[in-house]
Amino acid sequence: MIGAVQPDVVAHRGASAHRAEHTVAAYALAIEQGADGLECDVRLSRDGHLVCVHDRKVDRTSSGKGVVSTLTLERLSQLDYGSWYPGMPETADELLRPPDESERGVLTLESLLDLVEANRGIKLFVETKHPVRYGGLVETKLIAMLRRYGLARPKSKEDSPVVMMSFSSRAVRRVRDHTDTLPTVLLLDQLSVTRWDGTLPSYADYTGPGVHILRHDPDYVERARSFGAETYVWTVDDAEDVALCTKLDVRFLATNSPATTVKLLNR
Repeated sequence: MIGAVQPDVVAHRGASAHRAEHTVAAYALAIEQGADGLECDVRLSRDGHLVCVHDRKVDRTSSGKGVVSTLTLERLSQLDYGSWYPGMPETADELLRPPDESERGVLTLESLLDLVEANRGIKLFVETKHPVRYGGLVETKLIAMLRRYGLARPKSKEDSPVVMMSFSSRAVRRVRDHTDTLPTVLLLDQLSVTRWDGTLPSYADYTGPGVHILRHDPDYVERARSFGAETYVWTVDDAEDVALCTKLDVRFLATNSPATTVKLLNR
């Protein structure tokens, strides 16, 4: 059974099944693969720069070691963020391609915003990570950067090219205190008693359950919709999960392989 409206495909950390996550190459490929949106995680460097790194430490995804918040942007820029992950080539010809230098350096949020601005129609989902050393300064810096780009107060939430997300309800609330039109997602790893019926706090626009929640409770999407909240689902890579999200009419579907998901949606 196919839902009335297909979900928008959001590239989770870029086309991270094919390129090293959070690299320019991963995001550029996601756009080529037909993604409707891009997802990134942001943290603050020691000198206050917003960088796209998922983990608290750089150990897993770079050639270096250390906690992101203790490293300057200059130091982060000296590390290799691409060679650790060979990725899954789209074609056999890719096995012969030379290394792409855009897969190497640390990606700043500013650079990613520039890429989004150069590709009109692409929506950027920015997840602020918590807990972190600098607490609410992450959201303050995010809003300040969006103001510089003229994106902090879009005319409407529906047309906003940027969406803020977090598993931290405090982080989402802080963003709402700064702007009433930037759309927000409250990410959920599990349903608490207060979230079970599908309600959301007033400062959250979308609900963001993991796909594992929908497998066990597919009615959650409709319950949330009855309270006016559409759904962003992470991270959806299996064909069965894509079919489930489509059947349930979820609004946004985050995936590591946009090309595969777009194909499954017959787009």
